[in-house]
Amino acid sequence: MNSSHSDLQIAGDILEVQHLLQPARPHPVTVAEFAGLARSIADDRSQWAHLVQYDATSRWYHRLRTGPGYEVWLLSWVPGQGSGAHDHGHSSGVLTVLDGELTERTERGVRNLAAGSQRVFAPGYVHEVVNDSLEPAVSLHVYYPGLTNMPMHSSQCSPATQDVVPA
Repeated sequence: MNSSHSDLQIAGDILEVQHLLQPARPHPVTVAEFAGLARSIADDRSQWAHLVQYDATSRWYHRLRTGPGYEVWLLSWVPGQGSGAHDHGHSSGVLTVLDGELTERTERGVRNLAAGSQRVFAPGYVHEVVNDSLEPAVSLHVYYPGLTNMPMHSSQCSPATQDVVPA
């Protein structure tokens, strides 16, 4: 069976089937919608490219947008910069790499994230994000609810201090 073909066909006027149509929501509410929001921002460089700055002493970040209960952050990473092991408190999130490459480290292993990669994570998910490459990187982070704390963890993943810098 060829998976690129579908047997689904629409018969008649789909607009007559009102109970199947959902009104467009003004703001995302599902994981797929938050990932879609991040993807749409990533695809439109005019929304973020002119804002990016690189700071050799610390990661640069800028709150790009807020909505009901969520916020969107833009971050830049020069080679060698990292977030340290942390979680996002009660917030879920979507991390999208816009330019360059980042490395995500968790207790389960290491994942290389190239431009276009997305990671969706639940509250309490512990990870460390690092720019291990030789080139700068830019990432987009969507948090729901908005990020209010970011507990830091030691290498053994036990809570340490709190920091509210997005990552």
